[in-house]
This record gives sequence, C-alpha cells and structure tokens, in this order.
Amino acid sequence: MISKKVADRINLQINRETFSAYLYMAMSAHMSDDGYNGIAKWFMTQYHEEMFHSMKFYQYLVDQGAKPVLEQIDKPAIKAKTIKEFFEATLEHEKFVTASIRELLELAISEKDYATENLVRWYIDEQAEEEKNAIEILRNIELMGDSKHGLFMLNIELGKRAVTIPLDYTAPFPAV
Repeated sequence: MISKKVADRINLQINRETFSAYLYMAMSAHMSDDGYNGIAKWFMTQYHEEMFHSMKFYQYLVDQGAKPVLEQIDKPAIKAKTIKEFFEATLEHEKFVTASIRELLELAISEKDYATENLVRWYIDEQAEEEKNAIEILRNIELMGDSKHGLFMLNIELGKRAVTIPLDYTAPFPAV
C-alpha cells in the first residue's frame, strides 16, 4: 500500500500525462488543418503514448489499493505558428514532464517506496527518449532551413510513425 502523499502525487501526474495527450491531440488537429497529415499522425501517435503513460499510473494506483482521482484537464493553449515552433513547444513541454517525473521519483525515494520508485524509473527512461526525439526533429528542421521540400520530406517521414498500444498497462510501451 502506498502513502496518501505518493498517491496524491501520482494522481497529479495522471492529470499531467492526460493533459500532455490532450495537448498533442490539439497539435495534431493544427497540423491536419495546415495540410501536414504526416506530422499530424506523429502528434496523434504521441497522444496515444501519453494516454498509455497516464493509464499506466492509473493502473498502478488501482493495483496498490489507492484510488485514482481524475481532475479537470485544462484546454491546451497553442501559440506555435510554424512547424519548428510546434516542436520547440513539444521539447519544452517534455522538459516540464521530465521535471515532474523527477519530483515524483524524489518523493518515492524519500518515502522509501521502492515499488513506486521502480515504476517511476521506467518513466525517467521514457522521458529521456521523448526529449531526444524532439531534439532530433528540431535538428532536422534546422538542417533544412526554410526549404518547402524539406518540410514535405519531414511530413512524409514523421507520418511513418506508428504505435501499437498494449492492453496491459503494466507492460512496457513497445518500441516504435
């Protein structure tokens, strides 16, 4: 059984992961509206990944005998106008999530909650990958400059991203 303090913090993380999913769905809608269906698919795949993260925490609470508490999800504020700005916003958001996950890990360590610590270390690795992906896309955007051909190719390449969501939220997320 986990402490109320840890359960409350995991519930906050569930909200943050679900907001992340909602943010990426909104970004996907913007990209679709702008005609970048491949990039829209990339963001929608990101949506599914974030929902997996949220549900993994949810299931962990249930398995630990703690109650998941669902709070209101804020409306994402999209200020980005260019594809580069969308991925800069993605990187900044992932850095925020990484900091949040680290806070949760620090709490688990201070509470000597080894099961939660073990779970959260999986998320630490996942966040390193999330930030790396955004950085790599931004590097590619920087390399192509203002090339419409480059954006066309990026749209095609990012559209190849696919994900298979496991039904078992206790399983690791499959590599894509």
